[in-house]
Amino acid sequence: MPAAPMDLDSIRLELDEGPQLAEITGAEGETAPVRPLRVPGLAFETYSAAVKHLDPPQLFESRPSYRYLGGTVTSGALGFGLASYFDKLDVSEALAHELAAACLAHPTADVSDLRGRLPFRELIGDPFDPARRAIIPAITTLTIRLRRFPAPPSFLLHWRDPSRVATAAGVYDVIPAGEFQPSSMGLWDRRNDFSLWRNMVREYSEEVLGHPEHDGTRSVPIDYANWSFYQQLSAARAQGKVTAHLLGFGLDALTLAATLLTVVVIDDDVFDEIFGTMVQFNEEGEVVSIGDGRAADGVPFTEESVTRMLEAEPMAAPGAACLALAWQHRHSLIS
Repeated sequence: MPAAPMDLDSIRLELDEGPQLAEITGAEGETAPVRPLRVPGLAFETYSAAVKHLDPPQLFESRPSYRYLGGTVTSGALGFGLASYFDKLDVSEALAHELAAACLAHPTADVSDLRGRLPFRELIGDPFDPARRAIIPAITTLTIRLRRFPAPPSFLLHWRDPSRVATAAGVYDVIPAGEFQPSSMGLWDRRNDFSLWRNMVREYSEEVLGHPEHDGTRSVPIDYANWSFYQQLSAARAQGKVTAHLLGFGLDALTLAATLLTVVVIDDDVFDEIFGTMVQFNEEGEVVSIGDGRAADGVPFTEESVTRMLEAEPMAAPGAACLALAWQHRHSLIS
């Protein structure tokens, strides 16, 4: 975690496209208790295979993804390799399932009393070791709209529909949020899409404007130089009407899933111009607001609303982290 929000452009990314082995994949014997049987006496090989064949959500595919290999936010450099989305789920979701099962079996025990009952978690060891497992980060973005005085700033809030998503279902999250991954299976997209900002803009297009997901079905790379939506947002950012900052890089305590925590602050006029046609419902759930307000109105970015979301509502851990950190640094983010 940096001492203060860092401009997104101050982070240098490096990509190693060579093969990268992981010591733990989720197919180990320690995960057997959370992998259901495929036929009598034979379990599914991985957690994701069981989900895919028994109860898949609407969006569930193993796309190429960027894998964290080293570096720190505070050093200004992060190294990545390549992996697949299911490499992440096979470990992270199995960890969550294992802990949930242990808590159900021992409802009065503290987490510290579960030592010896979490064999897969104990096998992983240091959760920050990128060689031990494939650490594949998502990018979660808190979007703050600077509304005209006297209206307070507001932020976009998303409810994740359990029938549509594979993770963090039935909870609130900030929006947009998505995996850090190329937009397609094409080898040419590995470099073309290797950018935090480009990834975030694609998620804005999909989750906020409701445009079709970049699902890997096209055969040509995204032409960012001629994509009007991308150029609009980037031009507003160059003019200081949109700012994008990295708040930190964290792991979810339950799943050990990694997230790059970001915040984007948008002037009111720019928001109306670019996001005036934003949707209320998207492929992953619903964008919510207070009272009878429109989805674009969002939730007031006030101490009362932030405290309520952090303390009284079911909130995805990365979204809660973004909200807490942005509130902590609100005076530098909103001047």
